[in-house]
Amino acid sequence: MYIEFAMKKSAAIHVYMMPGMAANNEIFERIKLSSPIEVHLLSWFMPNQDESLASYAERMCAKVTHLNPILIGVSFGGILVQEMSKIISCRKVIIISSVRTWREFPIHMRISRKTNAYKFFPVQWIDNLEDFVGFIFGPTARKRMDLNKKYLSVRSPEYLNWSLKVLFNWSQDVPLPNVTHIHGTYDMVFPALHLKDFIPVPKGTHVMIMTRAQWFNQNLPQIILSSALS
Repeated sequence: MYIEFAMKKSAAIHVYMMPGMAANNEIFERIKLSSPIEVHLLSWFMPNQDESLASYAERMCAKVTHLNPILIGVSFGGILVQEMSKIISCRKVIIISSVRTWREFPIHMRISRKTNAYKFFPVQWIDNLEDFVGFIFGPTARKRMDLNKKYLSVRSPEYLNWSLKVLFNWSQDVPLPNVTHIHGTYDMVFPALHLKDFIPVPKGTHVMIMTRAQWFNQNLPQIILSSALS
């Protein structure tokens, strides 16, 4: 009986999910994955003053309590899980609505990166996350993104200032191996035009983890299982 239980326990595939910038893990509420996949939700916590992305990733890794997991990150969370994969051994990293290097940033983000324009956003005044998204990612993104305060609840100026700094100064220059990229063809934040080698989600927007949950429920298990067996 004990041996059988141990075998079943070891057969579980542990998947850790990280939400995007300013988002809480309720963005995954429509994602339903069944055995042998076991989902664990990660959440943003406050960064230390002047903390590097690598240091933050190391602290987030402490919340991963299973060996050789699969990490899934959405948008900025996709960048974080890639950094985490440099610290802990992972079966696979899956990024959604994200990028694999800073070179995949759209042109206005690359200009902001070069000029440090992101520093001038008054995050201490923020009350409307749509304005935040519009300033960082452009007015088109603000109009297209269906944002809800229920999901975008991580709003402290300290966190947002830190997020902008480490996002725009992300130094990843070439794609990491063992990263699977899922991206919507209608993503206005990170337009697919700038990307290579990704699994397309037809008409998927930057918030497709919520609006196209059915696609993920149908396709994500196969992507996870093929990753686990490879």
